[in-house]
Amino acid sequence: MGQKLDYLKETPSQTAGPYVHIGLAPGAAGFEIYEQELGWDIAGPNARGERIRVEGVVLDGTGSPVKDVLLEAWQANAEGVYAHPEHGGEVEDGFRGWGRVITDFESGEWGFDTVKPGPAMGRNGQRMAPHINLWIVARGINVGLNTRLYFEDEAEANATDPVINLIEWESRRQTLIARRSERDGQTVYRFDIRLQGDGETVFFDI
Repeated sequence: MGQKLDYLKETPSQTAGPYVHIGLAPGAAGFEIYEQELGWDIAGPNARGERIRVEGVVLDGTGSPVKDVLLEAWQANAEGVYAHPEHGGEVEDGFRGWGRVITDFESGEWGFDTVKPGPAMGRNGQRMAPHINLWIVARGINVGLNTRLYFEDEAEANATDPVINLIEWESRRQTLIARRSERDGQTVYRFDIRLQGDGETVFFDI
């Protein structure tokens, strides 16, 4: 008792490892463990607002798709309200505002269906442009990466967003903008994430 353990050293940091899908999204990895897997239903059937699909790919420094990525998304509803007691307000029944997806093992593509969020109030009392918060983890990433997805058709709101305006260079701001298109009558936003190199996505230390 009371013996000092100064001889013990800190263990090395670890990446997510090759089994991240089994632990966090087992159904996608072929393991039918849960009747309803956590994180797949972001908006729920009762959410109001524009239904959208968000798609993209995560690219490494050479421009190649990373095929073992897990992404978590956190967003407000169409009224700009989060499903969290500290943010106040009420959300629709079944609206979680949080989701979890993985990339396709073959193509590296990821995607999810949700509703387009509305402008939300920030911690400093400033209104933020509509956005989706993303957290990214994969092999080779020691600490999960945090970024934001903004919408290109919200240019006026983006111009006054307090977070975007922390970024000095316009070219860097553009790495946070998802591009809108229409496919089979559905609104699709494309958001590719570049981990490093030319056009590296802006990541936030939070």
